[in-house]
Formats: sequence, structure tokens, C-alpha cells
Amino acid sequence: MAPAAPPPIPPPSPAPRHTGTALELLVHGVGGATPQEMLGDPRTVRVTGDETAAVYRRTEDADGEQHPERYRNEPVAEAYCWSGLTSGNSSRALWLLLLPFMVVNLAHWMRPTATGRTRAVRLYGVLVRLVALSLTVLLTAATCEVALDLLAWQCAGAEVCAERRTWLGFLSAHQGGWWSQPGRRLALAAVVPAALVGLLWYLSHRTWSAYETQRPMEGEDLEASDDFDGAAQGHDPAASSPDTGPSASPDTGPAPHPPASDRPALGRPGFWYGRRIVARLRAAHTAAGFLTVAAAVAGAAARHDRSAEGPVPPFLGAAVEGCIVLCALVVVGVVCRRGRSERTRDTRLDAALTTFLPGSALVLLALAVVYASWPRPHWQSSGSLPGETTFRLLALGQGVLVVALAVVARGLYRRTPEPRTILRGLGGPVVAMLACALGGVMTGGVAQRVADWLDGPGSPGMDRGTDITGPPVLLSWQASVIPLLLLLLLVPVLVLAVRTARTARRLGPVIEAEYAPEPPDEGRTRRIARIRAAAALTDSAPRILGVVSAATLFLGAGAVVGSWRSDEVPGRATDGSGPLLESIAEAAQSTGSWLIGFGFLLFVAGGRRAYKDVSARRTIGILWDVGTFWPRAAHPFAPPCYAERAVPDLTSRMSAWTATTPRGRLVISGHSQGSVLAASAVWQLPDATRRRVALLTYGSPLERLYGRWFPAYFGPEPLLGLHRSVHCWRNLWRDTDPIGGPVRIRADSDPGVDRGPLKDPLAYGRTTRLPLPEPILGHSDYQADPVFAKERTALLDELGPLVPRQGESGRTGPAQGVQKGSSGRSSE
Repeated sequence: MAPAAPPPIPPPSPAPRHTGTALELLVHGVGGATPQEMLGDPRTVRVTGDETAAVYRRTEDADGEQHPERYRNEPVAEAYCWSGLTSGNSSRALWLLLLPFMVVNLAHWMRPTATGRTRAVRLYGVLVRLVALSLTVLLTAATCEVALDLLAWQCAGAEVCAERRTWLGFLSAHQGGWWSQPGRRLALAAVVPAALVGLLWYLSHRTWSAYETQRPMEGEDLEASDDFDGAAQGHDPAASSPDTGPSASPDTGPAPHPPASDRPALGRPGFWYGRRIVARLRAAHTAAGFLTVAAAVAGAAARHDRSAEGPVPPFLGAAVEGCIVLCALVVVGVVCRRGRSERTRDTRLDAALTTFLPGSALVLLALAVVYASWPRPHWQSSGSLPGETTFRLLALGQGVLVVALAVVARGLYRRTPEPRTILRGLGGPVVAMLACALGGVMTGGVAQRVADWLDGPGSPGMDRGTDITGPPVLLSWQASVIPLLLLLLLVPVLVLAVRTARTARRLGPVIEAEYAPEPPDEGRTRRIARIRAAAALTDSAPRILGVVSAATLFLGAGAVVGSWRSDEVPGRATDGSGPLLESIAEAAQSTGSWLIGFGFLLFVAGGRRAYKDVSARRTIGILWDVGTFWPRAAHPFAPPCYAERAVPDLTSRMSAWTATTPRGRLVISGHSQGSVLAASAVWQLPDATRRRVALLTYGSPLERLYGRWFPAYFGPEPLLGLHRSVHCWRNLWRDTDPIGGPVRIRADSDPGVDRGPLKDPLAYGRTTRLPLPEPILGHSDYQADPVFAKERTALLDELGPLVPRQGESGRTGPAQGVQKGSSGRSSE
């Protein structure tokens, strides 16, 4: 009997592909979200962080790394909540008043991509910083106009006006008190603008201590610096810093990393650490504010001493004014001399400069106050203070700086043209012009409304039933062009409205074909088409801003010329030119005055409502989420950069988790503005950590907004570098999303990053799986789409086990251990 055949040997069990815990680090977008909303669980626990920004988990996931068997099919979820950085306590509603400073700071980062143009890049940064300095001077000068000119000089010097305002009685020239002399009235009124400058300094210093001075993890410094120094070989020297060029000469040896691992600007060690530059600019702008007040006080007294015999020698006024001019030149030099340092994390502080420059300006202000307060028995105030020239020179200087900025930006763009860059590289000058316009509206609105309030039933500058002369005529001219600007703006708005309606009609058959064979529903189709067409309006916004900026520049120049030639308000300048022109000028003047005042009142009302209402404060926080992503490189009084806290937080969390979980896999998942933070954090990671990280973005403005508006930092080359340096990347987008879009990675073969457009709504009508009508989600709730979970799983599968190549030990680069042809990176 033949022996029985042995039982067949079963095939070996396949080794598990993943042996470590997977982590999904969620980053929310604009407007904020609670950890309970992000994690879908009311029970959460804070893992690390504080009340301002922190990482949370579900309570049951707190020790997820200790039990990997629970998470074989899905990752451990963590939520990074950073909304407290932009919409925290009620005092942040006052940031609305800093809007012009925030806008001009954005202009600094909008320069076109530069290749070998170090001097042009430096000049671009210098011009933006000078525009920012002019806004500080404008705000201080407008406050001086209200407090010193309208109140202390004009109203307190006019008997009728002072009698109507009993609280000004002790300043009235007709009371004969100690404060009745004009110089002493000016000295007392100088407290108001000086206090404003002091408040701005305090807010800037307080936020600087909370944001810019927070150092990231020390353990990352060496690796990050080594990565950058190696990657910088052959890199464009002009891009080493936005406006200062390279801080050190590159080595002459071979590059230790291939060009694909070259980090762009956002990956440099010092990019998110602006401690030194903000301190320098804060000292310079504070000094400029104090010097503006000192010039207004001392200038009036010096002009009187030069024109009339008195007890004060004229040379004293000349000496004070000379010291003010010299200190102002030092301020301009400080602003122009040094920009940001990004190649290394600059921990130094210019202690002497930051202490003595504003201190010297404050001493000069005190000298100006003492000089103006000296007894001058025969000095009487009449008319207005000669501030007209100041406002004209400010407006003219801002126009010249913006034009020069446009010339430099256009030259940079011609050197390295990118078709997707907005307005062919003129985005920075356009936004700088809008910042000047906002500053003019806010400051002019205050002066106009205070003048109308003091003047009773009369119109300032018209000499008909007026008690005071009124503010500088340039402010009236600038207000008068606002109705014309709004009329000009109607043209592109109407064009866009017609184009959107036509686009929606063309989309109807396309939408019905996408959802075939479901029976068409005209109302449903029309609604989807309208939302898609409206979402496409985001790409037309640059044209609108370009038209507004150009019109503002030319109309502003016309206002300066008109005020200079006539030295009268528009209603008086057109006397004798015909009834029609006279009526148009008076209507434009009055309408513009009310519009500019109404705009300012809207700012105040919005700030007051946000101070009391949490939901309104969150709405304002959305504006800051977009506007304060960038560091304060141009204006130190702008709202603080939350990314200087958020990006190091995310980088540190990813580095710490991968260090303590050697075989773990990590997906950082960012929605909307959170995707920008996620990409910026990934750029900051050391190479060995980055190869263990996957990037999932959805509703992302990385290319659609940031890539077009900030091409030097999120343009095609930086995004291609991010794609090559991260292990794998997916980007989800919808046609109905007005913010997110494809990232458009430019590679020889399809990189497989973009997944979209996703179907929205998920179902056209009622189906068995979805029996109720599905909403059109647009920019929200990407995680409700089944594609989200599918792509997240695919990313985790692509990460796979990390096995070093033979002969490799120690630190590895980003391209090591990666399968060629991976859909997450280009083939090598």
C-alpha cells in the first residue's frame, strides 16, 4: 500500500503591508472649527498646545499608538485648531482699523518670480516698505488734523464754535485762560495723536511677543539648515530673501541634494521667524509717528516766530525743525536699509536702534511741546493750520512710489513670465494702491465727519454759514472723486454679471449630460449652473481690482492737481463755470463727503458689533485668515501673522510624532486655508521626516489664489518642488467651489495630484441610496464625498513600509525609498 501523500503545504501568509499606526492630522480652513466638529465626536481631549491653538483627539483615541490593532482600517484622527489665532477675544475686532496696514503688507509678498534680479527684488521690497511708512504718517497726520487743526486751532480759536462746544471752553481764545494761547492748545491736543502712536506701538509689541518671538523646536534647526544650504547650490540668489538677496555666499562644492529637493522660500529656516525685522520696523514707524506730531506742533510755532517779532528767537524753531528732519532721515534709512533674513533663523535684536530711535523721536516731541508752549502774547489762531501741503505731498509721494513699484514689478515679470500670474505681475502695485486708497478713505472720513460736526449747518470750505475753515481742500477733492469711481466700477461689474448669466445658460446641457440618464429638472439644473458660474467669478476678481486701482491712481492725481491749482474745494473752484458744472461739482462734493464718512462709520459699526458678537467676530476672523497669513515684512502695525505660530506648530507636531512612532505613517489633511498651512509646514520638515508624510488638500486655494497672487512663493516651480519633495499628494476640488481649485502641477507626465472636479451635488435627484435631495456643497464638507475616504486610503497605501536602500544609513533624502512612477511624485 503506497504511503499517503503528505498534505499540501499552505502558501505563506502575506506579510502585512503596514505595521505601524497611521495618523491623519486635520487642519481646518477659514472661519475656524471646533475640535468636536472636526473629529465628529463631542468627547475630545487636548493632546498638546494651549487655549489659542492646540491639537486634539477623540477621547477614545488618546492612546492610539499603543493599540495599533484598533486602527487597521482607518488612521488615528487628530485636529489642529488654530482659529483662536485670528478670532479669539473681543479686542481683536479693533484690528479692522488696521486694514490698510494689512493690505500694504500683502503687496510685499506679491512680487513676480525673480531669476537673477537681486537688486530689483531689493528695490521692490524697499518701495513697498516706503509706501507702508507713508500710511503710518498719513494716519498720524489725519489725527493731527482732527485734534490740532479742527479742534484746538480752528474751533477753539473761533468764538461761535467754542461756545457751541462747552467742553472746549477752557481752550477758547476768548476766555483768556492759560490754555488759550494757540501754542499751548496745540501742545495739549498733541496728546491725542501721540497716544494713538503709543497704542499702535503697544499692540505691535504685544502681538510681536506672542507671535514673532516664539521659536520652533530647537531640534529641527540643524537638519533644516543643512537641507537649505545643500539645496541652495545653483539656486537663484535673488530668491534667497524677498528684498535683501543672499545673506551668505554659496559653497563652490557639489550639491549634496539633487535640484528636486531644493526648498523654496517657505521652506527656509528663518521664513516664519520675523522677530528682528518687525522690531526694527516697529521702532522706525513709531518714531515716524512721533515725528509727525512734533512737526505739526513745532511747525506752527516756528512759522509764527519767523513772521512776527516775539519773545522766542526764530533760530530755536529752526533748530527743533532741523532735528526733526535729521531724525526723519534716520527713520527712512532704517526702513530702506535692511529687509527680512530667511536663510537662517535670525535671533538677534538691534537693541540700541529699537530703544533709542523711538525714544529720540519722543524727546523731540517733548521739545516741540515745550517750544510751542512758550508764552507768545500776541499770537492768535485764524484760518487753518498749513497742513494742506503735507497731505498733497503724501498723496503725490504715494502715487510716485506705486508707479515706481509697477515699473519694477513689470520688469521682474518680463524676465520670468508666468501666464497664470495675475495682471502680468502688477498685483503688488495694484494692492499697494488700494491700501493707499483705504488709508485715504479712513483718514479723510474722520476729518470730514468731525468738520461737519463742528461746523453745524454749514459745509466746510464753502464760506456760507460756516464757523470754521474746515479740513484741507485736498480731502474734499478726494471725496468728490468717489462717486465717479463708483460709476466707473459699474461698467466691469455689469460686464461680469452678463458674462456669468451667459455662462450659466451654456452650462445647462453640460450638467444634464453629467447626470444622465436621470430625467432633467430645469430648476435643479439652473441652480447648479448658477453656482458653478458664480464660483468662476473668483478668476475675474483681478481685473476688477486692476480697474479700481488704475481709476484710483488717475482720479487721485486729478484731485491733487485740482486742489493745488484752485486751492478751493470743488464746490467753490467751479464758481462761474456754468450752472450745470457748478451743480455737478457741489453734488459730487457733498455725496463724496457723505460716502466717505459712511464708509468710516461702517468700519466703526462693524468693529463695535464684532466686539460684542462672537459670530460677527468670526466673520472678521475670516478676513484676517486670508490677509494675515504672511509675516509682517512691510508694516509692523499690521495684524500679526498667525502662520508664524501655526506653521511651526504643525511642523513640530509632525516631527515629534514621526520621531516617537518609527514605523508610523502620517497624512496631513488641510481644507481651504488649512491646505496652505499644511503645505507650508511640509516645506519646513527635514527630508527624512517628509518622506514619511502624505499631503491631502481639498478646497485648496494653493494655485487658484496663492499661486496667481503670490507667484514667487506658490507659483508653478514651488508647487512642482513640493510635489517632488513630499512622498505623495492628492488635491480634491469642485466646479462649484469659489475658492478651491486644481493645483496644476507642471510635469512631463501626469503627476496624478489633482482629483476633480468632484461631483457636486452627489445626486441630481432622488435615488435609492440618497432618497432625499442632496445639497450643493461648494466649498464645504469635502469629507462627505466618498472620494475623500478613498483618496486618503490610497495615500496611506502609497506610504507603505519605509525600507532604506542598500548601503544607506543615517539620514536619507526625500527621494530615497520611493517607488519610481508613484502617482504622488514624478518619476525619476
